[in-house]
Amino acid sequence: MFDPDIAPSGTLLGLLQRGRGDGTLHALAAPRDEALSALRHCVLHDPRRDWQVENRSLYYARLCLDLDADLDAVEQHLFHPDDLLDTAEERTGLALAVLGHLASYGRPDALALLRRYAARGGNWAWALDELALHDDDTGLRALAPAVLGRFPETPEGDAELTAAARGAYEPRPWRLWADDPWYGPRVRAAQERGAFDLWQRQLKLDGPRPGWSVRDVLLWAQAEHDLRPGARRHDAAARCLAAVAGPEDRAELLAAAASGPEAARAAALRHLAETGDPKVLDLIEDAAAEPAGGLVATAAVAAFERMRSVVALDRARAWTDRADSLGDAAAAMLACRGGQYDTGLVLGALRRTVRTQGPDAQALWPLADGAGRLAISSAAPVLRHIYRETSSSHLRGRAAHALAVTDPSFPSDFAIECLWDCEESTRELAARHAATADARVVEQLRRLAADPAEEAEVQTAVRSRIGPDRKAR
Repeated sequence: MFDPDIAPSGTLLGLLQRGRGDGTLHALAAPRDEALSALRHCVLHDPRRDWQVENRSLYYARLCLDLDADLDAVEQHLFHPDDLLDTAEERTGLALAVLGHLASYGRPDALALLRRYAARGGNWAWALDELALHDDDTGLRALAPAVLGRFPETPEGDAELTAAARGAYEPRPWRLWADDPWYGPRVRAAQERGAFDLWQRQLKLDGPRPGWSVRDVLLWAQAEHDLRPGARRHDAAARCLAAVAGPEDRAELLAAAASGPEAARAAALRHLAETGDPKVLDLIEDAAAEPAGGLVATAAVAAFERMRSVVALDRARAWTDRADSLGDAAAAMLACRGGQYDTGLVLGALRRTVRTQGPDAQALWPLADGAGRLAISSAAPVLRHIYRETSSSHLRGRAAHALAVTDPSFPSDFAIECLWDCEESTRELAARHAATADARVVEQLRRLAADPAEEAEVQTAVRSRIGPDRKAR
């Protein structure tokens, strides 16, 4: 994830960057040049906090259609000299995804631009994936010389071609090229090498073996961590401990969890948490006090989050006031699994997190869910603030789901703008709740029902409200 520069939520640019439904409504009401400028800024400078999971492409593509936007700025961005230097997918990924949706809506200029970029651009693999969804067989076959020409017929080039064919998100172009009489032999050879490489990697696994002891597993976890600190082998080691550890190993595991090397300690903590050892909560509390972000502290919090016992819930009630990640985990546990008598603690954690960490805090995700699950009506003002201010479209969606339960005004207020939201789950919620007294609601419901790019879940929700032979209700 990265931290983009997000404009204030009260501005047109800020609304569009957040993917809010009000962004589309304000853009359509604003002067066209101003709306186009804000839209281009969003498409060319990805505003998402997590570009791999948040949706914006369909949202921006629909607005491009509504504003009849040209693609000159997108073309300049894609073929800028920076494209040869900055190979990160997030520089061009959003623009390519928007072009893909525009191509599906019948924009020939978008399809032609995707084809050109797949042949010449740096992020050609993304463009090829978009074309795999939206182009015909003839167009894809025509790209074979340009794409395959990127890989020289040398051992190094063949290895790169093998990796590209194996890693393709959409296999359709590669299947077409494999059947081509001219390029097929090379593509099929690359596909065979990819399958063989996978088989070889499976044969060369050097992890735990049958007959290993608890000590062997812990030593392996630490050795792997020393070699590859980011590999998180302690999680795999904890799963192995579940198979090899018995009651006679408890003392060794407790000792490792209390004072062993960091990876072995992390593995032991997770195993003891999963088996519900009576001493593990005290060990987790001690480990969480170590430097924040370290392997041991992070593993201790993760181990606590996995616990499902009543004892863990009781300890969570005592830890919710902690100003650290363990306190966040405790509040999240109560939000997800607590009872009505925990509403005060969940509400307090929600307010405190917004006040101290802001409306984009990761800790707010389960707390927003918990406010809805527990139907905490007094949480509605905080949820409305989160909805308006957060730059995370996923968190906004969670706040909207909670507001649907806690705020009686939701159907006639936020639910209406949610019909234009960038996240399909939020549009689905709005389709089920938005009050149809507003004429815009009925019109948008009909548009969503007829849009071939809309998700099936959203269209199902729309059909529950309107049908061909009945009025909207």
